[in-house]
Amino acid sequence: MYSILATKKLLERMRESVEDPVQDPSTKLGNWFAKPLFWQPQYAIFVSESTFLPVFAPLAPASTLALRFPDELAATLRVHGAPESFIAGELCAMDDVVVSRTNSRQILGVLNEFAFVANRIRKLHPEVTPLELALNLAETPVGIYGKTYRFPITALRQLVEAFASRSSGTETE
Repeated sequence: MYSILATKKLLERMRESVEDPVQDPSTKLGNWFAKPLFWQPQYAIFVSESTFLPVFAPLAPASTLALRFPDELAATLRVHGAPESFIAGELCAMDDVVVSRTNSRQILGVLNEFAFVANRIRKLHPEVTPLELALNLAETPVGIYGKTYRFPITALRQLVEAFASRSSGTETE
């Protein structure tokens, strides 16, 4: 179980019941923050709470966005080279989802920064696909004030490597 922590505008579009966020998500990538992007066609941008990995998903129909998001995540993870065992584990852990309100101004700031950069890139390069955009944004250093900045792709690779070492039993205790 995990949460999608959506902005007010996205919540209005999704029309889901709003619940408290999951405190200890079962996913490796944690909970996800999301907001709508009013492109043609419209998309939602998601950012992982633990890695800041960006993922784009078509917004329409917004009522099924929470159900469709895991498939978009899987496609993004595949392009990043994540192993199928990691992807399958994430998808399995995403069987149950709770939709919540955003609860971190800091992570919302990362989400807004990615949205701003994505909008600028699309204006300069309208031919760029959302998946290509997600790959480019993953190489952008982002951070939270007072903490170290990180590259989402590097954080994802570290998470996948830790998963692989635990799965193979090579991690020392």
